[in-house]
Amino acid sequence: MLADLLARIGTLAWLAVALIAAIIEVSIPHFGFAFVGVGAVAAAVAAYFGFDLPTQFAVLVVVLVVSLALLRSRLVGLFGAARGVPSRTATLVGRHGIVTHEIDRTVGTGRVNVGGEDWAARSTEPIAAGEKVQVVGADGIVLEVTKVWTQA
Repeated sequence: MLADLLARIGTLAWLAVALIAAIIEVSIPHFGFAFVGVGAVAAAVAAYFGFDLPTQFAVLVVVLVVSLALLRSRLVGLFGAARGVPSRTATLVGRHGIVTHEIDRTVGTGRVNVGGEDWAARSTEPIAAGEKVQVVGADGIVLEVTKVWTQA
């Protein structure tokens, strides 16, 4: 009778730990506490079947480590948590602009106006102020541009 009561209390305690881990995971998603919750559910199963407390902790640790090692990287990749912060310059690639300060390829200086915003720019060729350019890439906040050739 006492063993059955302890098994029930242990099961409920581990399920409470799993619930708390789930609440933390939903509040601060980073795919860490979800694995604690999975381990706690496994420990609750061990408690339900009457295993002692050290065995329950061992089940928690084994399930936590194995699930973390096998699943975390896949889930992070699947849900796109590793994509990082989108670049402000990515939307400018392909757009046209006007050189506002001469682009000197040897020094690596120059400025362009693209979409009403002033940007640092560089090019593989010198481009004079007032020339039309097209953005072909970006390196951080420096736009890589080429001269737009107009037909006469």
